[in-house]
Amino acid sequence: MTDVRALDTPYTLGTLELANRFAMAPMTRRHSPGGIPGPEVAEYYARRARGGTALLITEGTYVPDPAAGPDTDVPRLHGEAQLAGWRQVVERVHAEGGKIIPQLWHLGSSRGAEPAHNPEVATVSPSGLATNGTPVGRELTTADLDGLIAAFAEAAANAKAVGFDGLELHGAHGYLLDQFLWGPTNRRTDAYGGPLAARTRFPAEVVAAVRAEVGPDFPIVYRFSQWKDADFAARIADDPAELEEVLTPLVRAGVDALHPSTRRHYQAAFPELGGRDGELGLAGWTKKVTGLPVITVGSVGLDSAFLGGTKGDNGIAQFSGVERLLEQFEAGEFDLVALGRTLLSDPEWVDKVLSGRTDEIITYTNDHRRNFS
Repeated sequence: MTDVRALDTPYTLGTLELANRFAMAPMTRRHSPGGIPGPEVAEYYARRARGGTALLITEGTYVPDPAAGPDTDVPRLHGEAQLAGWRQVVERVHAEGGKIIPQLWHLGSSRGAEPAHNPEVATVSPSGLATNGTPVGRELTTADLDGLIAAFAEAAANAKAVGFDGLELHGAHGYLLDQFLWGPTNRRTDAYGGPLAARTRFPAEVVAAVRAEVGPDFPIVYRFSQWKDADFAARIADDPAELEEVLTPLVRAGVDALHPSTRRHYQAAFPELGGRDGELGLAGWTKKVTGLPVITVGSVGLDSAFLGGTKGDNGIAQFSGVERLLEQFEAGEFDLVALGRTLLSDPEWVDKVLSGRTDEIITYTNDHRRNFS
């Protein structure tokens, strides 16, 4: 068995030098009134850096499009006060020796029909469909797409100007970029819909525009998922060949690393293949078909998967060890590992695991999810 200290090794992601292999997964907080991250937000991230997490990926931050999201207290990556707030966050994290990247977010149809933020603006998406199939808002025109690409590029430029160490594009969980990739939410008949290759066009154009804006030396991470907020069993790729078809345009457009979001890092991506291929997780398959650095995620070190508040979620997750994670690392299935609930309950989780103090780990409960302290 690989020793856990194998994860306490430096890693270079593009031009970004990380002290170890641990990252903080992005988790929506709604603690930034007016979209402005304040001192409490800066302390929240600084505590995780101080606790040993090398790379922090922020909660989703709205790009400068009026229909980006529904909440007034989700942070934004545009506006003088908002960017000043983020600058303080970055400085606090850097002072603790950590690195930090923002997650650029547009919810598309998941914004809903009655948003609190800019309620006069219609919700937009590839085909005017929510992830559960119901109509919401309106379908994006081709002219709209140019504006959205520009919004992502502007947010990327702002991230670099503020001092972030890179950025992540949120292309998972049934949000805007993912809505283009997934057939049930993309019923378009133009060049952005239909075959899988066409459905990847808009996300790839966003990546290319962001790369052009930030230059070659600013790391871009792309987060994607099979599952959606309304369908845990959803797939954008039914087999490794389709996964490669989805990811190759993103790689060619300028992505440096991929962050396949799963609810269980150890779950097989394509179990129907059988044998070793049938055991490989989504992170492993992502690395196999692209060769890029990969961040794994999903119930790391916990005895239960995140159920998102659904029936049967008792809100308690105990530490269960990292043996399976270490097996996957030894097999070369991932390069970095992102932690979610574990870092909500215990900002020092990384230090405790690496120093063998696992008996001191604070058990996760839903109170930690509500408080986000």
